[in-house]
Amino acid sequence: LFVSPPGIPYQTVIEALGNYPQKKFYNVSKLGGTKYDTLPYSIRVLFESSVRNCDGFLVKETDAMNILDWKTKQNNVEVPFCPARVVLQDFTGIPAMVDFAAMREAVRNAGGDPVKVNPACPADLTVDHSLQIDFSKCAIQNAPNPGGGDSQKAAAASKLSPLKVQPRKVPCRGQTGCKGPCGAAEPSRSSGQFSAQIENTPILCPFHLQPVPEPETVLKNQEMEFGRNRERLQFFKWSSKVFKNISVIPPETGMAHQVNLEYLSRVVFEVKDFLYPDSVVGTDSHMTMVNGLGILGWGVGGIETEAVMLGMPVTLTLPEVVGCELTGTASPLATSIDIVLSITKQLRQADVAGKFVEFFGSGVSQLSVADRTTIANMCPEYGAILSFFPVDNVTLRHLKHTGFDKARLEVIEAYLKAVKLFRNEESSSGEPEYSQVVQINLSSIIPYVSGPKRSQDRVAVNNMKTDFQACLNEKAGVKGFQIAAEKQNDVVPVQYEGNEYQLSHGCVVIAAVISCTNNCNPSVMLAAGLLAKKAVEAGLVVKPYIRTSLSPGSGMVTHYLSSSGVLPYLSKLGFEVVGYGCSTCVGNTAPLPEAIRNAIKQGDIVACGVLSGTKNFEGRLCDCVRANYLASPPLVVAYAIAGTVRIDLETEPLGVGINGKSIYLRDIWPTRKELHTVEEECVISSMFKELKERMEKGNKRWNLLEAPESTLFPWDLKSTYIRCPSFFDKLAKEPVPPQPIENAHVLLYLGDSVTTDHISPAGSIARSSAAAKYLTNKGLTPREFNSYGARRGNDAVMTRGTFANIKLLNKFIGKPAPKTIHFPSGQTLDVFEAAELYQKEGIPVIILAGKKYGLGSSRDWAAKGPFLLGVKAVLAESYEKVHRSQLIGIGIAPLQFLPGQNPATLGLTGREQFSILFPQELSPGMTLDIKTSTGKAFSAVALFENAMELTLYKYGGSLNFVARRFL
Repeated sequence: LFVSPPGIPYQTVIEALGNYPQKKFYNVSKLGGTKYDTLPYSIRVLFESSVRNCDGFLVKETDAMNILDWKTKQNNVEVPFCPARVVLQDFTGIPAMVDFAAMREAVRNAGGDPVKVNPACPADLTVDHSLQIDFSKCAIQNAPNPGGGDSQKAAAASKLSPLKVQPRKVPCRGQTGCKGPCGAAEPSRSSGQFSAQIENTPILCPFHLQPVPEPETVLKNQEMEFGRNRERLQFFKWSSKVFKNISVIPPETGMAHQVNLEYLSRVVFEVKDFLYPDSVVGTDSHMTMVNGLGILGWGVGGIETEAVMLGMPVTLTLPEVVGCELTGTASPLATSIDIVLSITKQLRQADVAGKFVEFFGSGVSQLSVADRTTIANMCPEYGAILSFFPVDNVTLRHLKHTGFDKARLEVIEAYLKAVKLFRNEESSSGEPEYSQVVQINLSSIIPYVSGPKRSQDRVAVNNMKTDFQACLNEKAGVKGFQIAAEKQNDVVPVQYEGNEYQLSHGCVVIAAVISCTNNCNPSVMLAAGLLAKKAVEAGLVVKPYIRTSLSPGSGMVTHYLSSSGVLPYLSKLGFEVVGYGCSTCVGNTAPLPEAIRNAIKQGDIVACGVLSGTKNFEGRLCDCVRANYLASPPLVVAYAIAGTVRIDLETEPLGVGINGKSIYLRDIWPTRKELHTVEEECVISSMFKELKERMEKGNKRWNLLEAPESTLFPWDLKSTYIRCPSFFDKLAKEPVPPQPIENAHVLLYLGDSVTTDHISPAGSIARSSAAAKYLTNKGLTPREFNSYGARRGNDAVMTRGTFANIKLLNKFIGKPAPKTIHFPSGQTLDVFEAAELYQKEGIPVIILAGKKYGLGSSRDWAAKGPFLLGVKAVLAESYEKVHRSQLIGIGIAPLQFLPGQNPATLGLTGREQFSILFPQELSPGMTLDIKTSTGKAFSAVALFENAMELTLYKYGGSLNFVARRFL
């Protein structure tokens, strides 16, 4: 139990929640007086967790007090954090679940009750990394096939598919007002419009513009996914049936961080009427997305996630917290993408790497939850651990549209306010204290376009007219067109569809709204639609000779444009849905009318294309269109209406509307409030409703998949995907004191900066590798090897893949190769083969390394693999902190040379045998004596930092420590 500071009775910490007396919580705001009120919100979540989980061993009272004293202790102490839940994807989740299945077996064999073996906290496993693209076809609906010749390959692929796709005509889904069956009409082949029928593009019901059948390519890939990964999927389904605290999100549901954001997030946990903040760690670097919902969370390695599932905390250095103050009001023309990218850029420049970032200030309320989650999702781009947006009224409105009922929202609000985790957007008083403050004035964020020839040449929208004029004057090159001064105002009349128009330099002849990359954000596509709606209502039109098009990135984009009611207005301006695929960006636009082409060439006009894609090289869109600009979707529509880029959008009208009134861009540009309202009501609610339905119904293949229901998993000895690992082979009720390592050979002699990528199995399985030999002996062909990621549930494959990286530089070999020397025989072998021989001979092995051993991403098999190879200790000059902890967590001793010493200074060749003496009672940071077979003696520091790490090592690692608790 947490011992409260003097003068604060412990019983005052646990309270009932206001109007909900049955609901209890730790009111940590009453601990520490005013100290708590000055803590950043993210640190308050860490503090609450430390109080709630304080047990005197894994989490101590001093840990909680260190967090409370964050202002003076930041960057100086390590603190434990017990997240409320974990999220795993299948590649990193399967070894964790295999370990739990093996632990049940070991507990049963040791006389315990295997039913008690369950994850200690809720864990959600998303099967989203199994899909491989076996079938694909890039196509554009209703346009010629620019590549040609693909139809035979596609037909061949179709014959190879195990799936027989049904005819693409299906009955209507029953939408109100539908006038008939939804089907795919045969495209017209008149006038040579098509070189071949384009297949596998989303088919829309002609009455309500929603996708009808799934494309054949999707169905084929899904069928291959289930066939290839059947064993793994059956194991996951067994896990979801027999383990408590485990839920599996089946394939075809969504990506881990997206499902986490849209479905799994609780914001506030409620377990048996006890409330506490939602928090999460997961095996995905984009786990930070949930920070935008006020949920503390970040990505960690598989071994840390598994440790949390085993009931142990994540350890981190108490971080600095950078306060990011948002002030001012964003420019009306600035889109969400402009704001997100600008904030990301400024945070990158502010050096926030390895720190928490927390947002505050009057500008925060201008950001929608979609904006916030996008900014938080960009954490890997600017190096922060997380980017936290405390819950406020904007968050609550978002939750209302995502399925949270009124009663639940009231409890969430009341609880967060009681523990002072709710941000009051009306008052700036009482803001937390931060390590440093970065100020970002939203008023300074202005919209840009890119062009006229390269995407890196950015032009502020309010400077577009001036910049284009400069391009006309400039010498021909990366920006210039070198148009003589006397010809810069030339006008060429042209007849088109019975009317006369005038073309001049800067005239827009191509305008394409494309939902691509950054512009797939719903807000920018909706902004284009709302702008079109207001333009049509004001009486504005787009000149008919301008090649306009709308290419949504998916049927979902079409769906929300349609459900929000803006699609007909886009169509009215000529922005019709042309299909799904790469179109204008790659030059797949229909030719300009002949009269327009002739006029451009006759007058040597610098005509323009404006698109919301990614490519704008000169002549890419059309050979007679020399200037091409990348712009946000609403600006594409605006320039199409204006008909020229030689316009100051702030001071000049777009055109003349009803009753001859001049209409300016500011008159029809949608406000951020309008956008947020439509986004929440039309996009967010429908997306969350669809995801919830998919989650609840599952999918046909998953529902029909058979899986055992026994308490213990029935291991298939023939399986090459799932195998019972040997981590628990020596499990005993009482731990054995640390044994000396006697006459150990060096398995590998490595240099500086050996990364976890060098150590851990990853990628495809090389045909000449030890893992390939194992699979071949099991009767598999190279085509069936799959990847190390897919076979993480088989320790035999993963152990053979450890240190199998072709870039591994072992000093014994002298060149990059996954090889080493087996000294008793003198043979040069694969690392696994040498380790296997040592184990058969009963000879322990160690690793010699230089500085920063274990650098890079956290990878569970970078520790598990060496352990199964028989490595007892690593002796290095220094370690990456996380990897050091992982070695201890698996049962390998991390030893460090004394300052100024290394193998070279000690005269070690690595060919010696080493004996390391461990005393009966280890203590943190103690020095151990090491002797070699050549008579040398030296000392090294055992890098155990606290009692918990010593205990884990004494028990043989965290897996065995937890298993013994079940005994």
